[in-house]
Amino acid sequence: MIKKNIRPTAIALALSVSSAFASECDPGEVVAKLSHVTGGTTHPKVVAANALADRVNKEMNGKLCIEVFPSSTLFGDSKELEALLLGDVQILAPSLSKFGSYTRKYGVFDLPFMFKDMDAAIRFTNSDAGKDLLNAMNNVGFVGLGYWMSGMKYFSANKALALPTDAKGLKFRVQSSDVAKAMIAAMGGSPQPMAFKEVYGALQTGVVDGQENTWSNIYTKKFFEVQDSVTETSHQLLAYLFMTSSEFLDGLTPEVRAQFLKIANEVTQTANQNVKAKELSNRANILKSGGKINVLTAEQRAKWVEAMKPVWKKFENDIGAELIKTAAGA
Repeated sequence: MIKKNIRPTAIALALSVSSAFASECDPGEVVAKLSHVTGGTTHPKVVAANALADRVNKEMNGKLCIEVFPSSTLFGDSKELEALLLGDVQILAPSLSKFGSYTRKYGVFDLPFMFKDMDAAIRFTNSDAGKDLLNAMNNVGFVGLGYWMSGMKYFSANKALALPTDAKGLKFRVQSSDVAKAMIAAMGGSPQPMAFKEVYGALQTGVVDGQENTWSNIYTKKFFEVQDSVTETSHQLLAYLFMTSSEFLDGLTPEVRAQFLKIANEVTQTANQNVKAKELSNRANILKSGGKINVLTAEQRAKWVEAMKPVWKKFENDIGAELIKTAAGA
């Protein structure tokens, strides 16, 4: 059964942060709550989430309505997957690094220097292997709808990082991913798993010395303000699994489900094509705001690549050698 009621406290909290779509649903419509942890208006995830709600609410008016709750106003990193299974939320877009306890296969997206750039990553997600991965957690009750790209990742720290050895002894915030932890260890650093909303404060107070993220996250969350500089490593892809639950999807009529899936796919493809321009814009915004960016030479980048290669081998059995080979060749 689809749960349509929103708890009063959640409504009040969402409205307090001016969620763009939090009160547009009409009585009698099937309501899908989309929860995410990102704030602002320019971040790729925010843009994709709002575009999805806008299209669904206009084109499926009377049949399906999406309410967007940003900035962890409904659920934070640690609770949202459980909430999806319980039916307290219907649509999420968590980082692909969050699923290690359900499947190891998404670790392919975490492997450092797996994708040369965003175009290679998009080609892989649109391949048969990438589409098959959307079903990797069907046995749990999770259904992948697509991959929302956010950009390549870059390291920042309280000192300049020209070589991986410069990170020795530093504490880096990472997501709860074994691959990410191994990557930091390969640099001689100390990985510190931490919720996204806690990162700025941890950088500011010295609880951690650095982090790794996209230009959009670094700019919108102002991480550059509490770091010496950002190094343009392009070492990883940050992407989100745009997902729902089998309970919600199966509860829709075939006609409504087909229309929703069509819109979901179109929004995903458009959002991913727009991310590259947005990332370049936010890179420029960091510089305009006084942030410093270190550009690696070809020789320096080669040192980073060499330092990270053992991480691939370590997770080959978990992820699958064939999957790694396919992704690397995209």
